[in-house]
Amino acid sequence: MALTDYFDDIQHVGVPTTDLDRAEKFWSSIGFKKIGEFAAGPVKFMQYGHLVIETWLGDEGTGKPGAINHISMNTSDADAAFEEAKKMGLDLIDTEVQHLPFWEHGIKFFNVRNPDGVIVEFCEKVKG
Repeated sequence: MALTDYFDDIQHVGVPTTDLDRAEKFWSSIGFKKIGEFAAGPVKFMQYGHLVIETWLGDEGTGKPGAINHISMNTSDADAAFEEAKKMGLDLIDTEVQHLPFWEHGIKFFNVRNPDGVIVEFCEKVKG
């Protein structure tokens, strides 16, 4: 199988912030609606149409032009995608699939770095 067999679309774009409430007000002011907020992080997810922004309290790029932390691919099977990424010899940031208590049943994800240093996350929303 190929890695493309395990993702079908972009899931979200990760944009760090120094102030979650201010970020929520900004995204809301241009038409986004909050679809999730989680203490683990803390993090908020804002959506407009098909586009979802994940925003959380900062990292080293916060407040600088181009401060997008990662692009996340909507993944159907993070474990299988991880194994495929290893076989492909991609620049894995994570040594194993990670877990966070987001959404109803959590998420499973891993990150790779492209040749220019951009983080690409492969994220599965766990179903029941």
